[in-house]
Amino acid sequence: MLINKNKYFQLMILSSLFSLLWISSSSANAQSKIYIAIIIDDLGYKYKQDSRAIQLPSQVTLSFLPFTPHADSLIKVAHSQGHDIMLHLPMQALMETMYLGPGALTSNMTESEFKQSVKKSIGSIPHVKGINNHMGSLMTSKPKAMKWLMQELVKTNLYFVDSRTTIETVAEQTANDFNVSNTRRNIFLDHETNRPAIEFQFKQLVKQAKKYGFAVAIGHPHRATLSVLEERIPQLKAQGIELVPVSQLIKKQYLAKTKQAPQNISQVYETKNPPPNTTPL
Repeated sequence: MLINKNKYFQLMILSSLFSLLWISSSSANAQSKIYIAIIIDDLGYKYKQDSRAIQLPSQVTLSFLPFTPHADSLIKVAHSQGHDIMLHLPMQALMETMYLGPGALTSNMTESEFKQSVKKSIGSIPHVKGINNHMGSLMTSKPKAMKWLMQELVKTNLYFVDSRTTIETVAEQTANDFNVSNTRRNIFLDHETNRPAIEFQFKQLVKQAKKYGFAVAIGHPHRATLSVLEERIPQLKAQGIELVPVSQLIKKQYLAKTKQAPQNISQVYETKNPPPNTTPL
């Protein structure tokens, strides 16, 4: 059966248009994806609570304090389940009364002492992929200290997450200066450890992710926090949000930035989001 040439060309044009529309739609869907990363830190001291945290979905990133009694055994299980493992590196806070724990970086260290301490802390965490600061409202505001830290990290493949325990932090900017892969904390889930407050913060996390395309939350292995996460994480997919490890989120942020992404995505690098605490950590 012969097909009229005009009709044939019309069919070809329509087919091409449908193909272009499908590609355009797929591309738009890819660009409109929303990503969240969740870090649970302060791990390594409380075996029972920390074990529960490890049972969260493998996309949740787990950050362990150095030289803690249960770190090795917990990390072995967490790594086998596919979690990103981080070092939660203690740094001096503005409040001198706050307990820092072993491996802490302090303002009275020499450059050599500082860098040696960083190396030892990194070495204490098996399968480590990145670092975020524990407290550090004093140290992360010190350009020289953050320069020393990034000089060590640039020798590794580790990424850095600025926990942003002070609005005076220079950690993120210094990481950028040294081309260390990095991102920042956007939401603290449990500065207040009651369930309504944590629920509210989780909603803020979702809101921020939808606004900017990306969001990073930090929480702790409190019972209320874990209960909220156990309930809310399975609901993210239905909201069009993908939970990813921090390492993947950093890569996606980098790709979005280098591809000259829309303003709403690039703003995630500009937005000031100071921690909701009244006392810097």
